[in-house]
Amino acid sequence: MEEGLLLVKQGEKTSEGGLITWGMLVEEMKRLGRIATPMVAVTLSQFLLQVLCTMMIGHLGELSLSSTAIGNSLAAVTGYSLLSGMAGALETLCGQAYGAQQYQRVGTQTYTAIFSHIIVCIPLSILWMNMGKLLIFVGQDPLISYNAGNFTKWLVPSLFAYAFYYPLVRYFLMQSLTLPMLISSSANLAFFIPLCWALVFKSGLGNLGGALAIDISIWLNVIFLVLYMRYSPVCAKTRAPISMDVLRGVGEFFRFGIPSAVMLCLEWWSFEFLILLSGILPNPELETSVLSVCLNTVIVLYSIPYGLSAAASTRVSNELGAGNPRGARVAVFAVMFLVVAEAMIVSAILFATRRIFGYTFSNEKEVVNYVTAMAPLVCLSVIMDSLQGVLSGIARGCGWQHIGAYVNLGAFYLVGIPVAVLLGFWLQLRGKGLWIGILAGASLQSFLLSVITSCTNWDKQATKARERLFEG
Repeated sequence: MEEGLLLVKQGEKTSEGGLITWGMLVEEMKRLGRIATPMVAVTLSQFLLQVLCTMMIGHLGELSLSSTAIGNSLAAVTGYSLLSGMAGALETLCGQAYGAQQYQRVGTQTYTAIFSHIIVCIPLSILWMNMGKLLIFVGQDPLISYNAGNFTKWLVPSLFAYAFYYPLVRYFLMQSLTLPMLISSSANLAFFIPLCWALVFKSGLGNLGGALAIDISIWLNVIFLVLYMRYSPVCAKTRAPISMDVLRGVGEFFRFGIPSAVMLCLEWWSFEFLILLSGILPNPELETSVLSVCLNTVIVLYSIPYGLSAAASTRVSNELGAGNPRGARVAVFAVMFLVVAEAMIVSAILFATRRIFGYTFSNEKEVVNYVTAMAPLVCLSVIMDSLQGVLSGIARGCGWQHIGAYVNLGAFYLVGIPVAVLLGFWLQLRGKGLWIGILAGASLQSFLLSVITSCTNWDKQATKARERLFEG
């Protein structure tokens, strides 16, 4: 322990204090850009699998669109969000270990995450197989429930694929190795488009063909990343042998993974909850279709701040692991400057095209007009999501997942959802009222995370990171 504390003191290269110059910010923005730019493409390509699938299926009719939207929402709520959130633990564990030059721990913790994910996927797959019956039990439209349940059944293979994919993405990201992910995701998306089109329109499977296309694409992506990790020389120093350390690390992984999953799921679930609530509004097919279009639009645009969030998490965790609090502080200032500029530009472009983007999901005039009316609220959501996305990345880099969980619980479930229900049902604002409520929650979330980040003692955070690493 004394040796570890000595290493902590030796590792504290620079104190938090000192003037941050414009030159330092420019250099840091370049580093962030080298990580964020390819991660935007990686994230966008993964989001586009669901979005393009929904767009193609939407042209089969409102029933196909609404049932697919609910099926995708349930898959996200009960599976994808949980696995992605748990993998956020590696942004603390692997990121700080890499910064401290404990390279073997990076590989071992990645294996631990994959093992833990597979265990979690077993009960989730059973739930997915019975999703149609569950929807009918909670009062959803029987016809939509039947089709949504079948779609979710066909997505079960993708659940186990994501058990590998999310930890592998963090493994490469925390080392700033974005090129293999960029190549794999881009090639995979190019393959997915004709595959999905053929399975949806030519195979006779309809919307089930879209689910099958997603399954195939995710597994191909996983296979490429596993082979790259196994045989590429750039991964040699972090490619640890599989040993009992994988099992011994399960407790530490869940200690960060559970609050990380809660942090992400509480936010993700609140938006997906809109789709479920829209199913019990008057004219549920229209309301579900419109909110699905708005949500998918936000998801696509979120790829940009998510790339910045990934870069912020990487830079902050690496600097804290290296015992450099000032470097972490500079990274925070630089990424906040970038995300504010990005949010303003993207929301302005979206507002200018508000009469057009609805047609990318549906040819129904009623749906497109409703989407146009929702556009100003969607623009505000883009701004709030950009800010909270980067602030959440900073939190993961520091290991504050438990704090983020409490913030999201208060913002969305004590404020956002109650306001949404009040406006949507009691004041009869329908889908627009639901969206305003969740927007209120996202605004509160961004404010609270901003206050927490601005009050952070970076010297203390660096010391805590080094103590945990060298105690281990």
